[in-house]
Amino acid sequence: MLRQVQSQKLLQKLSPQQIQLMKLLQLPTIALEQRIKEEMEINPALEEGVDTDDEPKDEFDNDEEYEETSKDDANQREDFSLSDYMDDDEGASYKLKANNISPDEERKDIPFSVGVSFQDMLESQLGMKDLDDREYQVALHLIGNLDDDGYLRRELSSIVDDIAFSQNITTTEEELNELLNVIQDFDPAGIGARDLQECLLIQLRRIDVQNMIVELATEVVEKQMDEFSKKHYDKISKKLEIDDETLKEVIQEILKLNPRPGNSMADGQKSHQQVIADFMIVNEEGQLILTLNSRNSPDLKVSKEYAQMLEEYSKSKDKSSKEASMFVKQKLEGAKWFIDALQQRSYTLLYSMNAIMDYQKDYFLTGDETLLKPMILKDIAEKVNLDISTISRVANSKYVQTPFGTFLLKSFFSESLSTDSGEEVSTREVKKILEDCIAAENKKKPLTDDKLTKILKEKGYNIARRTIAKYREQLEIPVARLRKEL
Repeated sequence: MLRQVQSQKLLQKLSPQQIQLMKLLQLPTIALEQRIKEEMEINPALEEGVDTDDEPKDEFDNDEEYEETSKDDANQREDFSLSDYMDDDEGASYKLKANNISPDEERKDIPFSVGVSFQDMLESQLGMKDLDDREYQVALHLIGNLDDDGYLRRELSSIVDDIAFSQNITTTEEELNELLNVIQDFDPAGIGARDLQECLLIQLRRIDVQNMIVELATEVVEKQMDEFSKKHYDKISKKLEIDDETLKEVIQEILKLNPRPGNSMADGQKSHQQVIADFMIVNEEGQLILTLNSRNSPDLKVSKEYAQMLEEYSKSKDKSSKEASMFVKQKLEGAKWFIDALQQRSYTLLYSMNAIMDYQKDYFLTGDETLLKPMILKDIAEKVNLDISTISRVANSKYVQTPFGTFLLKSFFSESLSTDSGEEVSTREVKKILEDCIAAENKKKPLTDDKLTKILKEKGYNIARRTIAKYREQLEIPVARLRKEL
């Protein structure tokens, strides 16, 4: 049975303005520039320039009075068709676009410089081979299945089925293998290999000058790949019956090969994300100066022409004028909200970054990573009296330019651990010491995780071996056995 019941609830909801501020806050500088351009395109009441009014207008009411523009401006407005903007606003977002993306929806597009892919280069080489149309299409399908490193990771039997379904071409694994051999003859050497071993063998067999070292290197890759990958050099030298000096030359010959030929082929054309610093810190005689990067962000103001249009439409009592008045008021309010949100964003970013700079002052003055203090989002949130989620948005995807380089802001946040003396130190400081120890080790006898643990304990850092292993993996440093050199 249905019945009506009264209830009282305490809810916390974000206003549209707060949501807009949160979205703007997490945008890096390069994405903010695009977001401003988009807003200016969809809101004609938003203009580029500096507002010269002494007193900002907080609300757009029907009874509000605005400055009168010149007669020339009034004549220009006679040619202005409000219906053009109203029609665009009503329908363009869903009638004229293939995707259903709202103008207010968060955009995460980042500019990339993109060149020709290595598949395109292989296709051009394929065109110079003496193949009929059918073979050309099958070989082209094989090229399309190569990954970014230039490897064919899929089974030939699966590709046979793909070609039958997608191109209605019947082929066999034997034919695919023959065409794959054609592709493996392309530049750079190693393209079209099915695993690392085959990739290295292709490169070794294409070396112009074949000598004893190349022959031994080929034998190592072909018959002792497992020992080579695990750096069991003693087993290799024993099987080949060679001395350490010869083995060293053989290993160097293999290390000269490219394990990712597709990647190297596209090095000049690969997509590279453009990094622009959001903050700049300068050391002026021991005084840290913080600035927000807003060079490419234009000054914005609310259109005076639109403000006067609202006043004129509000005087009329007919229905069409009321609709026009509502439209203009909506655009004016949207423009003001956007400008206010940008100002609030700048203030919040500077306020938060200034707190981070003060917290890590010793580091920003010297560049010594061992002086970095333990710092988590909560530390800065409490210092600036803002929510942790706000600080997270400030730190996310933002870069800071310092006298020592440009760094991702969130890289300065780290957990803490205690030394034997009870002092709280940053985990980043420990990672830096760990990195220095490994850099200075004897590569013929690299330090194991147990030895690294003992060294750090001698320095006063009481850390478990598994923690050392975790930090080493985070630094992308391999285990001692794989760091060994002859």
